[in-house]
Amino acid sequence: MTLTVEDAIHEAVETWRRLGLEPDTTDEMAEELAADLTAAAFDGRSVTDYIGGDIDALATSWAVERGLLPTRPYLKETALAAAKGAALPAVAAVVLWLAGTPGGLLDRNSELMLTQPDGPPLVEVHHYPNPGVPLMWVGWAVCLVGAFFLIRRTVATKLRAQHDPAHEETLRAVTKALPLLLLAAALAATGLNFMGAYAFEYFQGIVNVLVGPFAMVGVVAAGTAWVRDRTCPPLNVSRLKYRTPGL
Repeated sequence: MTLTVEDAIHEAVETWRRLGLEPDTTDEMAEELAADLTAAAFDGRSVTDYIGGDIDALATSWAVERGLLPTRPYLKETALAAAKGAALPAVAAVVLWLAGTPGGLLDRNSELMLTQPDGPPLVEVHHYPNPGVPLMWVGWAVCLVGAFFLIRRTVATKLRAQHDPAHEETLRAVTKALPLLLLAAALAATGLNFMGAYAFEYFQGIVNVLVGPFAMVGVVAAGTAWVRDRTCPPLNVSRLKYRTPGL
């Protein structure tokens, strides 16, 4: 199917309306696009060749380049994206803790009770190196590195999907803040571990497994949303007005 000038303008206008541009701005841009397409036709270029085959991408990039898209907070979306990226490393960190903790999944220490005819029973304890300890420390380092890149990717993907004009600034700020956010998440998990040992002595493991991942993910999600809020510029009404490049 051959793409006509009318079809291209109609699809571009639909994209600009979906992005929230004002009607006057949309009309002006549609007129300019029509003039460009007409000039291209006189030069022997088809509409598809001029646009590149993706009208939605062209219309969106045009609006972004001219500063026509309002910068919305997207705090909830940013927090959920960060939580999505942090979820798997957080769960893996708790599993590694279960493997490396004394009495954990890989702890091979054992106790043997021996009875004596003339005295109290003896308890014989066998100590073995716990392979879960080095696995836990190495695994935690891998989890931190993995969380860094996963969170960056999920936040960037979400904001780009929203056609957010401040996504690059947010990504740079999140990249700088992530080491501190991950450290805060690790400290929150450590604090939870000590609190569990003090307040829930017999249920410490259950508390850590059930609450630990949510605590770490919550710290990262809240911190990333805070960074987004500090980075995202306020909505400037003048940006919604039509501007030509270079002005």
